Amino acid sequence: MLDTRTQSLNNNPNLSKKDVKVVEKILSKNDLKALEMKKRYAQDSLYVLNFMSSPGSGKTTLLENLASFEDFKFCVIEGDLQTNRDADRLVKKGVVAQQITTGEACHLEAAMIEGAYDILKQKGAIAQSDYLVIENVGNLVCPSSYNLGAAMNIVLLSTPEGDDKVLKYPTMFLCADAVVVSKADLMDVFGFRVAQVQEDMDKLKPQTPIFTLSAKDPHSLQAFKDFLVQRRDQNYQSEHSF
Repeated sequence: MLDTRTQSLNNNPNLSKKDVKVVEKILSKNDLKALEMKKRYAQDSLYVLNFMSSPGSGKTTLLENLASFEDFKFCVIEGDLQTNRDADRLVKKGVVAQQITTGEACHLEAAMIEGAYDILKQKGAIAQSDYLVIENVGNLVCPSSYNLGAAMNIVLLSTPEGDDKVLKYPTMFLCADAVVVSKADLMDVFGFRVAQVQEDMDKLKPQTPIFTLSAKDPHSLQAFKDFLVQRRDQNYQSEHSF
């Protein structure tokens, strides 16, 4: 019996049978590497978080703020098409960050993670961290197809993007083990309704935790950090199948 992903590929009118086989081969190779990386994370007692969102949602700002917690020790693999700007921002906050520049690729793959992981290990960052955060390339489509072996996949949705994105980009939000609504202090300005996000997530993936965060509200950040610590203590592992 064909799995859901294969059925989806076969039903895509824009792909020929040859295209489908090529895409399946790429994904299968990535899945094998992701499983290998997952074993490495476990061997290093590292809890891995995959942060995904559109560009400018506030992923790097969130990580800068998490760096203020002494009981949340983490290092970062940073994905962008070009520049080291986000990694440089995190280094200024005392976070060891390894940049991956993907060129034209709109997502990170497990093989890319492996190379950056090895560098972080050589720097001693892995041994000094409880968490590894993978900040994926800003995109609400491509990253949802590539397993990176993370324990949790966290999707950010910024207030200026609007509250209608969950059902517009279902593949991405189906990945989510938690949804973070960022820049929450702008909700009134943009007429953003958390209730709409909650309603759509209940239809798509019920019982997914939703957090509203604002850089101006330290309590919201504390609650999110405590949630991540709790998940690590429980050794929660995502059941999502990419």
